[in-house]
Amino acid sequence: MESVEAVVAHIQGLSGSSDEVAHLHSLLKQSEDYLTSQAARLAPFLDQLDPIKHSLGYLFLLDAYSSGQISRDQSHRFLLPVVDFINHCSVEQIRLVPDKFISVCKRLKDHVMHLQVPIQGVAPLRTAVRKLQSSSEHLTTLHSDFLLLCILAKCYKIGLSVLEEDIFEVDQPKDLFLFCYYGGMIYIGLKRFGKALEHLHNAVTAPMMSLNAIAVEAYKKYILVSLIHNGQLPSFPKYTSVTAQRNLKTYTQLYIDLANCYTAGKFSELEMFIQTNLEKFQNDNNLGLAKQVLASLYKRNIQRLTQTYLTLSLQDIANIVQLKTAKEAEMHVLQMIQDGEIHATINQKDGMVSFQEDPEQYKSCHMIEHIDSSIQRVMMLSKKLRATDEHISCDPAYVSKVGKERPRFEFDEFDPVPHKFL
Repeated sequence: MESVEAVVAHIQGLSGSSDEVAHLHSLLKQSEDYLTSQAARLAPFLDQLDPIKHSLGYLFLLDAYSSGQISRDQSHRFLLPVVDFINHCSVEQIRLVPDKFISVCKRLKDHVMHLQVPIQGVAPLRTAVRKLQSSSEHLTTLHSDFLLLCILAKCYKIGLSVLEEDIFEVDQPKDLFLFCYYGGMIYIGLKRFGKALEHLHNAVTAPMMSLNAIAVEAYKKYILVSLIHNGQLPSFPKYTSVTAQRNLKTYTQLYIDLANCYTAGKFSELEMFIQTNLEKFQNDNNLGLAKQVLASLYKRNIQRLTQTYLTLSLQDIANIVQLKTAKEAEMHVLQMIQDGEIHATINQKDGMVSFQEDPEQYKSCHMIEHIDSSIQRVMMLSKKLRATDEHISCDPAYVSKVGKERPRFEFDEFDPVPHKFL
């Protein structure tokens, strides 16, 4: 068995041309078990390597070193070389062993979470995602780790750097479920409930052969955000898997009951329901959202009034929606007008509210640009789906599988040839 010194010498001497790197890769694979057994003494050898020139070898040593036990006192000796490596490593070399790169990055994530300093891993993980991606449409297994650190560090806006990209290529189903779930949580943190619903919706309706815990937790938040944003819980779309449609409600009955209570529109009853089940919501880490559901009921009930009345006093609004004073009603109405959720004017002299029609005529330059950009996006997605469909239909594995599952055609299944052509 070669010594660590010999392995380091190979790394320093075979990190030039692509042929040399390929040969080095072969040698390093043979030394994996030995390097792992020497994990405790590898740290000093990392200082002898350049993370830019010797990326492949550095990664092998770093992976072996990080697989060992690292004490809290040694944390800086672990964090600094890992972060430096991620920032400077060669993309071409690390992609020769993506599993090792992923493993090192996940250990970095686990380490900063253990030290309760998630913010220290946010920037390195974002860089790691970019280096691992084959394109911006590629969802890597590191996306969810990056988003989790953004959530724990409350760096929600940094998470948008990957959430606002269209994803068409996924390595593992679990990566997609976690990406959608964490993405929904980030948009909830930013109070962008519409976008949160999109991501949670994708987690709930994604194809699944068996129910998974991520989809269950996503559906709980999906119910709460739907009530906050739309005032109702939509039914499952047709393309939702049978597994989800049959089982999700069974595991989220508390939240279904909450939605039914919300629909009744009585603030005191909803408040009592949440108070009664306070511990359950707390255990699910959904108590904050449940309280926002309660607060949104005022808004929803005021919106219902616009469908019945043309004018109404602030005191009447307060009485109907169960607010304590006319002043509280005024504050809610003003906030809803500012957010564009209702269209109304308040007469300060007599305290009357006049509800109005939506003034949007959908003919402004801004609206036309918005509609045009939406059309262009739909056309781009349609083109992408067509190309993906053509690619799959030509895939030998897919054609072979479909051919085995599809029964052979019988002769009389074909249309007969007209006699005049015989």
